[in-house]
Amino acid sequence: MEKQTYLLEQLKTLTAIPSPTGMTREATDYLLAELTRLGFRPTRTPKGAVLCCLGGSGHPLVLSAHVDTLGAMVRAVKSNGCLRYTQIGGYNDNAIENENVLIHTRGGKTYTGTVQSTKASRHVWGDQTAAARSNETLEIVVDEDVHTMAETQALGIAAGDFVSFDPRTVVTESGYVKSRHLDDKASSAVLLTLAMEVAEGRVTLGRQTTLLFTVYEEVGHGASPLYSMDIEDLLAVDMGCVGDDLTCRETQVSICAKDSAGPYDFDFTNELIDRARRLGIDYAVDIYPGYSSDTATALRAGLDARFALCGQGVFASHGYERTHVKGMMATLALVTDVAQNL
Repeated sequence: MEKQTYLLEQLKTLTAIPSPTGMTREATDYLLAELTRLGFRPTRTPKGAVLCCLGGSGHPLVLSAHVDTLGAMVRAVKSNGCLRYTQIGGYNDNAIENENVLIHTRGGKTYTGTVQSTKASRHVWGDQTAAARSNETLEIVVDEDVHTMAETQALGIAAGDFVSFDPRTVVTESGYVKSRHLDDKASSAVLLTLAMEVAEGRVTLGRQTTLLFTVYEEVGHGASPLYSMDIEDLLAVDMGCVGDDLTCRETQVSICAKDSAGPYDFDFTNELIDRARRLGIDYAVDIYPGYSSDTATALRAGLDARFALCGQGVFASHGYERTHVKGMMATLALVTDVAQNL
């Protein structure tokens, strides 16, 4: 299959699977099935991550992305039958106001709902523009005929149930991709596309290359199991941020020089920059002070390896995000070169 077509198909499939951190089995089931279909032998770790060796020999490289996403959990059923939530991952509460959601009960039922202001109607409450958004001023309205705590609890909804946000994935004719959870399902689609290219013989690996899809990145301990593996290089394929004094655009691959955990490996980062220049890949180098990745947790757990990060530019990160097909393809080109050529 043509790689851009496959890339976008995988992105749409992945974003359609609810996978807030802690509830990722359906997403990893899909990864296991797709990688097996391509002819590989992926495994799921006890923690829930997916590992898949693509082949190659020498100078072991791990390419990581994460399929866990932002979401929420039911904190309490309120007296009016609505739900108070607690965040999974970190985001601005105003980024989820008016969002449609799925409520996933521990008993296996799924209900729809919407995040609404507790003072949603202007005709009733007047102008609430200046009101701070939080889990005290927002609530999840369940799409069932419930108006009391007891009525909602009778549906089987309780504290500890998961809440996922409607991804609303759109690919425009101009190539922009708008969706929740591009962090990091866009890069997960990139890595699946690399696997497809290897499986169909269009990419020959110049080193042992393993894919790792983690499931706890958004809460800070996704890649910690890597500490026990024989790895020379760890390249986290995540996202680049767009805005403020950053130079990255959605159409580029971003190479991160430093984030909240500190600088990335000097030599490995320089190699990524040199590869992008040599191949004519549109790239930017930036610093993300409010950002962390799977590399940080792997290193804190004891991994002794070089580490770097790249990914397509993403606007409105941790909100309703936007990237571009060009940025995803640039990321794929850079990652492919790392796997092909020492």
